[in-house]
Amino acid sequence: MVISLKYRLLDILACPICKKFPLKLIVFNETEYKYDNIDFSEDEILCEEFCGLHQKFLKDLGEVKLNCINCIRHEVVDGILICDKCGRWYPIIEEIPHMLPDELRNENEDKAFLKKFRDLIPRQVLDHGKPWNLSSQ
Repeated sequence: MVISLKYRLLDILACPICKKFPLKLIVFNETEYKYDNIDFSEDEILCEEFCGLHQKFLKDLGEVKLNCINCIRHEVVDGILICDKCGRWYPIIEEIPHMLPDELRNENEDKAFLKKFRDLIPRQVLDHGKPWNLSSQ
């Protein structure tokens, strides 16, 4: 099953290697989809613990009024998920998060991703990210 990356998924995604939650998300491109028949009220909160759109735990949002309808309409087209605990990073390519264990990842594809978006990716990932980075040419 292919899952596109909605901000809401950050409420359940963890690093597949070290299990750190939440992951840091950096969005390079996103798209908006128009859904005409959304079946919940504007006041209903969809996330249980972590708001991916605001990148904060719900308990830390204070007076921020959440707009979950707006959130589910947006999807990340290209971006990166970063685990601050183990240093791994996971590309989001054409709305699909590539969250595979190291041995199943494609080194050439991952390095091409790093090169393509090098101006948008933190230096720490470019130089020291796992399983590979641009310093390990």
